[in-house]
Amino acid sequence: MSETSGIGERIRDVRKRRGLTQRDLAKLSGVSLSYVRKLEQDAYDGDVRLETAHKLARVLEVPTSALIVGPDAARPERDAVDRWAPARRALAGSPGTEVTGELTLAGLEAGVRAAVSAVLGSRYAELCLILPDLLRDADALVAASAGEAQRQARQLRSRVRQVTAYMMGQTWQFDTANEAIELAIGDAGDELTEMAAADWKCWALLRQGRLTETAELASRWADDTEPRMSAATPAELAAWGRFLILISTAAVRDNRPEEADEALRLARMAAAGLGRDIIPKFNPWQVFGPATVAMVAAENAMIRDQPGVALSIGSRVVRQGFPVPRNYHRHRLDVASAHTAVRQYPEAVAVLQEIRAAAPEWLVQQRYAADILTRVIGHRRSLTAEVRDLAGFLHLPL
Repeated sequence: MSETSGIGERIRDVRKRRGLTQRDLAKLSGVSLSYVRKLEQDAYDGDVRLETAHKLARVLEVPTSALIVGPDAARPERDAVDRWAPARRALAGSPGTEVTGELTLAGLEAGVRAAVSAVLGSRYAELCLILPDLLRDADALVAASAGEAQRQARQLRSRVRQVTAYMMGQTWQFDTANEAIELAIGDAGDELTEMAAADWKCWALLRQGRLTETAELASRWADDTEPRMSAATPAELAAWGRFLILISTAAVRDNRPEEADEALRLARMAAAGLGRDIIPKFNPWQVFGPATVAMVAAENAMIRDQPGVALSIGSRVVRQGFPVPRNYHRHRLDVASAHTAVRQYPEAVAVLQEIRAAAPEWLVQQRYAADILTRVIGHRRSLTAEVRDLAGFLHLPL
């Protein structure tokens, strides 16, 4: 059964049980009547977006996962596949540039720090150059080490593989991302490093729209690692809080708002225990704390079609002092989307331009940004040179 056939049958069956006509469903969900008809008649030639399925699920009062039958992952662009081929080969252990010079734990650790810095700064072209050699160096050092030195080398290799998984996920190469994550988990060697890898695995599942799997995996880790609040270390609070955020993010997209609210409430408790946003040492490319939880609340508000709430939160969250720019940029996309929802189109474009100036290599990979600008363009009678330029940057046809 094709994806559209599966979702069409599900929508039709549930709609009829709810006593709704196709016109009722279209009006209440904000999805066009012609689109609803095409879905139900299996006449829609394309993938059904998670966002669309969620709008329909809210009206039909079912989990989004009850409608969708496949992942919501974009296909990788050909140039991205080609550009990251050396990293894929190195991950697989294929021969490449020969390792020269003496390999040491200190040298590998310095390389990992450089890779993490590039991740935090969204410098993907730099990562593309250094990852293949870093993966090969890590393999060679693990093979040449023994005992405690090998344990440390494997832990560093786990981090290199986690960075690789992130970049493969960013470029929609999820088969390779999943392979890298599984290898990273096998190399972890301690619970906190394994938790960092599991965090990435949840993120990759979520990015593909695999909501049930995301929630189940994050819930399992959250249950297994829940700390005693009075004695919890900052690392334990951050690790637990990260999984709670993932639960909330998956649940709100799956039209399970009570579960999303409860997970976010617990995450807020963990963040209060920290008092500020921190980058955990065991997970140096992620962040957790009060501002992070607030950003997730704004994201959840947009999923629930509450742009006013998102804009209110956005007005209180400021960039200054926030330790991970990528997370802040993701929040600003929610702010841009909220501006679009309330017809503040110049403000939405200004936010997109702000992100473009700060993190162009990150923004161009975000399908959310393209969706926002598509909505802006759809409500403008004429396009300014600025909007046309931004559309070209995001690979949008005009």
